Amino acid sequence: MSREFPIGLTPPDWLVRNLQPQQAPLNRPAIARAAVAMALPLAVGLATGHTAYGALASMGALSGVIGDTADAYRMRILNIAIPQLFGAVGVTVGAAVYGHGWLAVTALTAIALASGMISTIGAVASVSGLLLLLNSVIGAGLPLPGAWWLAPVLMSGGGLLVLLLALLAWPLRSGIPERTAVANTYRTVADLLATCGDDPTATYDAARQTVTQSLNQSYDLVLARRARHHGRSPELTRLLAQLNAITPVVEAAPAVHQSGRPLPPQIRETVRHLAHAVETGYTGPIGLDLPAPTGETTRAIDHALRHAAEVVTAPDVDPRGIDDRLGRPAALRIRATRAARNVLLSSGSWRYGLRLAVCIGLAQVLVSTVPVPRSYWVALTITFVLKPDFGSVFSRALLRALGTVAGLVIAAAVLSAVPRGWWDVLVLLLLAPLIPALTPRGYGYQTMAITPVILLLSDVLNHQGTALLLPRLVDSLIGCGIALVAGYLLWPESWHTRVGDRLAEAVADTARYVETAFGTSDPSDPSDPSEPSGPSDPSEPSGPSGPSGPSGAKGDPAARARMRRRLYRDLSVIRTEFQRALTEPPPTGRLAAGWLPLVVAVERIVDATTAARVRVKHGAPPPSPAEVAQVSLQLRELSEGVRGSEVLVEVRTDLTGPAESVLEPLRQEVAAARAIASPH
Repeated sequence: MSREFPIGLTPPDWLVRNLQPQQAPLNRPAIARAAVAMALPLAVGLATGHTAYGALASMGALSGVIGDTADAYRMRILNIAIPQLFGAVGVTVGAAVYGHGWLAVTALTAIALASGMISTIGAVASVSGLLLLLNSVIGAGLPLPGAWWLAPVLMSGGGLLVLLLALLAWPLRSGIPERTAVANTYRTVADLLATCGDDPTATYDAARQTVTQSLNQSYDLVLARRARHHGRSPELTRLLAQLNAITPVVEAAPAVHQSGRPLPPQIRETVRHLAHAVETGYTGPIGLDLPAPTGETTRAIDHALRHAAEVVTAPDVDPRGIDDRLGRPAALRIRATRAARNVLLSSGSWRYGLRLAVCIGLAQVLVSTVPVPRSYWVALTITFVLKPDFGSVFSRALLRALGTVAGLVIAAAVLSAVPRGWWDVLVLLLLAPLIPALTPRGYGYQTMAITPVILLLSDVLNHQGTALLLPRLVDSLIGCGIALVAGYLLWPESWHTRVGDRLAEAVADTARYVETAFGTSDPSDPSDPSEPSGPSDPSEPSGPSGPSGPSGAKGDPAARARMRRRLYRDLSVIRTEFQRALTEPPPTGRLAAGWLPLVVAVERIVDATTAARVRVKHGAPPPSPAEVAQVSLQLRELSEGVRGSEVLVEVRTDLTGPAESVLEPLRQEVAAARAIASPH
């Protein structure tokens, strides 16, 4: 018979959330690449009598394995190759100051500042900054064999081996990951339509969030990290057209859900049929089995599906007629200049860089004044933990400590039972696949997988055996402690400033969306979210990259579509930030739990606005300018209330208007959102 925890022993919610493994499918190709890329260099080193060289190359392969997360082949080049260049610079500088005491402290502190500032540019830059600092710490903490240039070459070569293995299938599978992603987006839309009308709102909300995430991923795969316009690639042009074509179906879904009448099953089966055509590249005739529309919402769905079918089966797509929902990219030189300017002038960039520099500087001072042998592990721990863009610093410190303990148990068994030599290759062949297998489960699981691999390779270099274990545990705990105190507690950037301001801005953007949806605002206004002020992908630098010319005209459908995509993308990011905040102890976690329903409410407001716009387009009487102005004013007041407070504040909910108006559901959602922001 099972026993329940006594009330006093029940673990807190934030701890349970931290320890709960995330659900993710196994990436079997990445698992196979990790095994080959990490074991092969060590095997070559043993076979040629240069075991230490093989261990260095395997260490470089580890960084490539960590960065081997992209689906699209062209993105793998950026994810893996660019960070290797920064890693080579890092290990070169680190090795140059090895054993030089305060010079090493100064050099690593300066590199930490640069690494932190670079990391704020985007996803690829973040990994590049991470590898720059990691390799400099390794170079400054370990005596590396061979000439000064050999370690950078070997470690970069190991990372590039992962890239080579990742690109082997490119000639045979070019474009398949992108097509699969777009097809999966169509399938999530089919699932969304299945929840419309009669399912509980929570089920519909969950399906809508899945669609948003799928659209984000698909647009990122098709468009993100572009150096040139998508029109140069017929395949990308076609996929972009197919993504744009499913957008009207997504926009019609809120109107269907509001109607309370479920759609016939033929409609969602049609969407799944289109998904199969996208995935296989089919361009022949498709017989649509669609029921006759009976009202505004079913007319909207019917028109949207027929248009999507035409686009999916079109043999050729003219790139000049394709609107870029994320904004066409500026020239690569302009984006690089903009990124450099943002890094140098951004207070957030300097703040993060200084936090990282202070922590690394403290760690290096500590290991330089206290006689702890090879305690580079302290700085390594800080580097991994103090990455706010990877998750909560508090949570990562906790999970790093727990993961290290679990990893040391595995390492103890390996170092004590496995003789050095070819057995190390076999063990690495078994341990390396655990890294890509466990990384999606959570940071603690990733740490547990990486720790025995690093210790095994370290033992190949310095032959300390199990004597490595206890010092590495102490070093990890010291690093976690420095990161928590000097990088977290002493920098009182409250949860409100990290998340509340972004939510307030999203509410203000929603007010502009309401105005633009009904023609009372000009989408070409620079403050309008239809002109993206930030990157569609974290790797792209911020700055306006929206349309020009006629696309900025008032009431332009493309501008409204871009605005809606931007809003849902921003809200998805905000939701992720809130979920991260839930993993922190009170008061941060408690505040996040209180504010999260407001994020859901804002998403429903955007849905209700889109539904009203769809109904007007298909025959419903448009709302009066006074109605639109009233809703917009209420949203702006809500935005100011969220921006100016760290706790829920009381706001008015006196929204009235004609009950038969298309804006009545929107007024109800706005009133609900304002009620959430009132103290209970």
